[in-house]
Amino acid sequence: MTGIVYGPVEVNTGEPVLPQWWGTVDRWTLACVFLLALIGLVMALAASPAIAGRNDLDPFYYFYRQAFFALLALASMVVVSIMSIDLLRRLCILGFVAGTAALVLLPFLGTDFGKEATRWYSLGFVSFQPSEFAKPFFIVTAAWFLSAKGVTTTVSGTRISFFLAMIVIGLLVVQPDFGQASLFLAAWMLMYFVAGAPVLILFCLAVATVLGGVAAFNSSEHFARRIVGFLDRDPDPNSQAGYVESAIRSGGNFGVGVGEGKIKWTLPDAHTDYIIAVAAEEYGLMLVLLIVLLFLTITVSSLVRIRRRRDMFTRIAGTGLTSIFALQGLINMGVAARLLPAKGMTLPFVSYGGSSILATAFLVGVLLAFTRARPLRDMDSVLGPMDQAVIRAA
Repeated sequence: MTGIVYGPVEVNTGEPVLPQWWGTVDRWTLACVFLLALIGLVMALAASPAIAGRNDLDPFYYFYRQAFFALLALASMVVVSIMSIDLLRRLCILGFVAGTAALVLLPFLGTDFGKEATRWYSLGFVSFQPSEFAKPFFIVTAAWFLSAKGVTTTVSGTRISFFLAMIVIGLLVVQPDFGQASLFLAAWMLMYFVAGAPVLILFCLAVATVLGGVAAFNSSEHFARRIVGFLDRDPDPNSQAGYVESAIRSGGNFGVGVGEGKIKWTLPDAHTDYIIAVAAEEYGLMLVLLIVLLFLTITVSSLVRIRRRRDMFTRIAGTGLTSIFALQGLINMGVAARLLPAKGMTLPFVSYGGSSILATAFLVGVLLAFTRARPLRDMDSVLGPMDQAVIRAA
């Protein structure tokens, strides 16, 4: 029964940590993440010299930083994936408290870098976006409360989880960051669905989301401008959308050639939010399809392993972590292809950015830890009393 629930891999607890980890970790996801990080370094070489030139920096300044953060992120991802689920749950709950406090203080201590939205803390030599780090913290904390449904009769874990989600989403809307707010809401709704949400409640939440979007359109010039720009059939060739569309068209199937792209010389965010446009222009459709395939493999492989889990906490948290990772990649590429309104969101592991790649590596590290095959006794801390009794009886 243990093999069916936790995977067919037999774990010899007498083995050293690394061989034991290698025998239980999702190697498909691990390989795809390393390939994405490698593509990110290639794209940093392609896109960042233009940005460095505009800022009077060494041509490879951003590449060196990306390489440093990529190595640090991948190493930290492996370390996190080795940790126990109980330890990660505790760390994420503490991280959620700290992350929420950081979001509360952001309007007072943060900076907008001239982008009409206060989303970053700047320390001079480095800046970071707290919402990026809040993702895994929020997902694990919300999953913990959702999985408590039916365990306690004194408080509703679902209501607490919803309350926490509304707090985080409200703080993101204040920035304003409607894209990240939508991402958090979508991930929470998927977790709630896995936890056994009534269809009627999910429908009501969907209607409320649409009404919230209408209210945002009528009250926020920032939000309305992006929606109107998205609905414009023929964007201005000299606008952001126009440059991106031209770059993707000119790339064709195999690209215009390494270093021959033009979009990196015109868009200030070509190395971050629009890195997929640089990839499409210089390397063509083939590289874009490879990136899509890597994201799809990570998503499917993780969901297949999560589906084998019986304990609700691991199943709910794993679904949330997988969905928020996949949705962020989908939104980034959808914006570049003009399938979605413009949104400042990085492409995980590919876009330039230290805080982005570090936060995403932590998220994937937690996901790898949750999808590892484990002995039954290691799962006692995450199983509810009812789950433990049923599995041991079997």
